[in-house]
Amino acid sequence: MPAGVCGCCGPLRPRYKRLVDNIFPEDPKDGLSKSDMEKLTFYAVSAPEKLDRIGAYLAERLSRDVVRHRYGYVVIAMEALDQLLMACHSQSIKPFVESFLHMVAKLLESREPDLQVLGTNSFVKFANIEEDTPSYHRRYDFFVSQFSAMCHSTHEDPETRTRIRVAGIKGLQGVVRKTVNDELQAIIWEQQHMDKLIPSMLFNMQDSDDLDRAGHPSTPSGAGQDGEENPAALAESCFRELLGRAAYGNMNNAVRPVLVHLDNHHLWDPNEFAVSCFRIIMYSIQAQHSHHVIQQVLNHLDHHNKNTPRVRAGIVQVLLETVAIAAKGSVGPTVLEVFNTLLKHLRMSVDFELGETSRRNSSTSVSSGRGKESEERIVQNAIIQTIGFFGGNLPDYQRAEVMMFIMGKVPVYGTPCHTLDTVKIGHQGTKRIQTMLLSSLIMVTSGFKSKSMAAALPPPFLDPLFSISLMEDSELRQLVLEILHNIIDRHDNRAKLRGIRIIPNVAALKIKREKISKQDVAFMKKHGQQLYRHIYLGCKEEDNVHKNFELLFTTLATLTIELANEEVVIDLIRLSIALQDMALGNEENMPMFIRCGINALVAAYLNFLSQMIANPPFCQHVSKVIELRNLDAPYLLPEHIFRDKCPLPESLDKEDRQLYFQTADMAECLAGPGYNAERLSIPYIPQVTDEDRLTRRKSFVDTISLQVDIMSNSLPDKSQLAEEITFETLKKAIDTTGLEEQEREKRRQVMEKFQKAPFEEIAAHCESKANMLHDRLAQIFELTIRPPPSPSGVVSISAGHTQHQSVPVYEMKFPDLCVY
Repeated sequence: MPAGVCGCCGPLRPRYKRLVDNIFPEDPKDGLSKSDMEKLTFYAVSAPEKLDRIGAYLAERLSRDVVRHRYGYVVIAMEALDQLLMACHSQSIKPFVESFLHMVAKLLESREPDLQVLGTNSFVKFANIEEDTPSYHRRYDFFVSQFSAMCHSTHEDPETRTRIRVAGIKGLQGVVRKTVNDELQAIIWEQQHMDKLIPSMLFNMQDSDDLDRAGHPSTPSGAGQDGEENPAALAESCFRELLGRAAYGNMNNAVRPVLVHLDNHHLWDPNEFAVSCFRIIMYSIQAQHSHHVIQQVLNHLDHHNKNTPRVRAGIVQVLLETVAIAAKGSVGPTVLEVFNTLLKHLRMSVDFELGETSRRNSSTSVSSGRGKESEERIVQNAIIQTIGFFGGNLPDYQRAEVMMFIMGKVPVYGTPCHTLDTVKIGHQGTKRIQTMLLSSLIMVTSGFKSKSMAAALPPPFLDPLFSISLMEDSELRQLVLEILHNIIDRHDNRAKLRGIRIIPNVAALKIKREKISKQDVAFMKKHGQQLYRHIYLGCKEEDNVHKNFELLFTTLATLTIELANEEVVIDLIRLSIALQDMALGNEENMPMFIRCGINALVAAYLNFLSQMIANPPFCQHVSKVIELRNLDAPYLLPEHIFRDKCPLPESLDKEDRQLYFQTADMAECLAGPGYNAERLSIPYIPQVTDEDRLTRRKSFVDTISLQVDIMSNSLPDKSQLAEEITFETLKKAIDTTGLEEQEREKRRQVMEKFQKAPFEEIAAHCESKANMLHDRLAQIFELTIRPPPSPSGVVSISAGHTQHQSVPVYEMKFPDLCVY
């Protein structure tokens, strides 16, 4: 008998083939034969070495049935494979799995949606099986690609499209579960696979109508019966699961495709979906990996530094969301890098805004220019909000570093940063940068609680801050005072002091305060005069408005609460009297509103101070003056002068002593133990420092020319030249009696000051004068001793080597008399 005949005889066929054939009924509608399936399962469990042959034969039959479109038998074959997988757990299952995956791949390659869904369901069941030993050679590249393609299905029928997408998402979830915990399958985290996995999930999440639900950390999306067939909810669940399993080294590959997807689909403007995605990311990953995500978003912001303002604003707002979630936990070593990047983009936004403004001024397109400018303001506000939120949630020691870092970026006159900025962006840009950075500092310092003022206000921070407070810009001065309030007010009393007013009962405010520490006493001895000086100078600025006086009152009140001992109280009273005398004397021709505002400020503060130190005679004196002002001079009280359209007097009568606070009366009230009332007789004189030469009246001036200053000072005033010489003028010139009396009074004041003033104040005053003299002499010597340029070259010695620097004739500057 020929050998081929044996193959046709059923009894001679191998037993596993007969058992496999028996599970297929004549009519596929009858389904899988349960009794025959039990026999096949028992055989496979009893002889596991036959599993690979059973799988190969089932795969052969399934491939044939797929080609012949006998889908009923295909369903039976896959059901049998599933049951065999669930029943058999042995070493021999490895070859069987290869046959199983081959059959699943066949179904996924077909164009029939039912077969694709069938293959996906079988793969998901396989993914849930925990294998005893890892597989060294199995790869899932094909399944990642195929399931990703199913997630992007564009089938005409909506129900079929949804079924295919859900199947694709479930397949990807199965791949993740099967591979992510297997150390041998770390290849799933490679860029080529993440570039398919992540966009497939985000594509389906995009179709969700409820974006707010996506960002809530405690709502398990995709749960329940509805979520099982909702592609958006299922994709989000898979996305969370994938990110939750991401290790330290895989974070970059997991986040980068999200940013690319948002770019490709233009989802930064509007950015609701981008915000929801990063909320999911931040709530799903491990807390110690948060700084990876922040760093990725920062790098992406750098990549889009020349994009439209709305796109940059969208990225910054996403960064704010990530920072808001990560700030409470670990933010890694990139704190200053975050602020450096944000400040860099803030500066770039100001540059773009100024450039657009200049182009708008030179063109006719006004409406588009204004729109661009307002969009840049959106970017700037988003950056400031992000800086403030991030800095406000840092620990105090890190926040102090950030404060110093931001202050180092503020353009302040006399520093290299200021020179660099003003040369590039000019006066308007410098002011804009200063405003933005000071606003950021307000956000960062909000809620800052330092145990000692010396740590919160070190000289490298305090000096440039005070330099800005001397600028001729009321908005900048307001920002400086608000920063000081945030730092000095450690017991949150500002809300109770809001608004400059005569407080009838300070005790009702329930002010919180503690005993002044030794460190704070030392701080006031060292920097108190500097604080008083800037308050004094800030009061007489002609562009002060109601808000400036309110902030100055709050500054004096918080100083009293937080840092005032007996000595500081005396100094603050001296400062108040000096302010009153300055407003009455009016040596600088201040507007009447400013003079009345200063008197109102002094009245409000002395009323507050007298009640804080609980001195009844002092309170009585202050109340008496305030009552008289209510009757005769209401414009000297804050409730009246800061009202709209308050009538102003033509002049202030300093002879009416009852309307003003008298030094002798207050000294008498404070006489006794505790207060050195004798010091009140010493008039407060602000110390003169280099800031008067550098900052005063030079808010946005880039250069100083000593020659121009000397020439302008040496030229006589035109009014003096045109003054008419009369008999009265000659009489005043001959009569020197008044001058001698003034000279004697001046000597007496100097002697009293050196006898009774604190040593620190005298030393600071003398040191400032010496510094000014030395600086002026150094500048004069530099101009006079420096040799003129010569075409033959200048010999200079540097590092021990002689260098010849030739100056071309056309670059030399000759005096006017030598040029004809």
